[in-house]
Amino acid sequence: MIPATGAALLGLLVLGVPVAAALVLLALGLDLFASRFPLERALGEVLWGASDSFLLIAIPLFVLMGQILVRGGIAERTYRALEAWLGWLPGGLVHANIGTATLFSATSGSSVATAATVATVAMPQARRLGYDPRLFAGSIAAGGTLGILIPPSINLIVYGFLTETSIPRLFLAGLLPGLLLAVLFMATAALICTWRPELGGPRRPAAWRARLAGLADLVPVGALFVLVVGAIYTGWATPTEAAALGVAGALALAAAHGRCDRTMVAAALDATVRTTAMILLVVTAAYFLNFALAAAGVGQALTALLEGLPMGRWGVLAAVILLYVVLGFFIETLSLMVVTLPIVAPVMIGLGFDPVWFGVVMIVLVEMALITPPVGLNLYVVQGVRGDGRLEQVMLGALPFVGAMAVLIGLLIAMPGLALWLPATL
Repeated sequence: MIPATGAALLGLLVLGVPVAAALVLLALGLDLFASRFPLERALGEVLWGASDSFLLIAIPLFVLMGQILVRGGIAERTYRALEAWLGWLPGGLVHANIGTATLFSATSGSSVATAATVATVAMPQARRLGYDPRLFAGSIAAGGTLGILIPPSINLIVYGFLTETSIPRLFLAGLLPGLLLAVLFMATAALICTWRPELGGPRRPAAWRARLAGLADLVPVGALFVLVVGAIYTGWATPTEAAALGVAGALALAAAHGRCDRTMVAAALDATVRTTAMILLVVTAAYFLNFALAAAGVGQALTALLEGLPMGRWGVLAAVILLYVVLGFFIETLSLMVVTLPIVAPVMIGLGFDPVWFGVVMIVLVEMALITPPVGLNLYVVQGVRGDGRLEQVMLGALPFVGAMAVLIGLLIAMPGLALWLPATL
């Protein structure tokens, strides 16, 4: 039953069936062939129960906040400021790509939105200054993945919702690993450009006067991050209420730059509705699939299989990591999470792994899926913004940064405190 279920899901996705539809079709198939009860009669109640959550309102609000920042002109100002601070490093503007992605990850909550934002601002610079298209585009695709690790992260909200784990603790746990991953990305780029200088571009050192002047464009984004995340950590607001504060702050920033007009707000709302509909449709469809898996006994069988592996808890962890790496080649990140978490998370928690720590590890594994072919969404986003060249160039440029993610996973296993120290302290 387990191999047939997995093969059916993979087959539907390979055929190009939309993810939510594939999940519902598989659930109905389990209902037809493997359940003794008419599960379709519970479809309405299951979908309503999955969507009737105050926590899920945070998702469209965080998406809207990111859209307002993208369309409000803040991205261009942030990129110029970070160019002044980081352009002197080996690789030049490659580091500005990663730095800008880091800052926008702290406000957008979405990897795809972060990658699209940085690519739109940075790509004209790459052509003008003669950067190698592979490393430059790869750094943007990799930097965009930080959007689902550095808080506020939509994927961490989904993880907390599906596993009933504290969202504020997850946000705290993702902060240090996210910043460390950004440093590892920059170190990777610096090493590559030191070894092969022609892959980078000219170093662009700036005077201290220009750097200090650029702080005026960095402080507002940092202040918005403090407003949103600080409100959660201090207990002043729930994640949903903090997201609403973030939307108000983003509107204020856009207005301060003279970009808050009816056209901009309408475009941001339209993009938010489209993104939110996709996310919540996948989440609710996965809920019904998980209900069908439980009713058919597939979840219990897979749980027993994982727990019965003759290699101890660390062997099971290694098997789960390998599972996510392999599935990440074929399944989109959000779908990968909602399909596997209800089965894998209880096993890992039952083996004694901290749910907050495992959430961070799993998000890093999901980040890999964003920049590994053939389904790496960030690769297609960056290529779409480029508008020329070959997709293979973006894929090759992103490969070294997959190695940096593997290093971070090793560090998290060796030093769990990287993820758990902040939640325990605060």
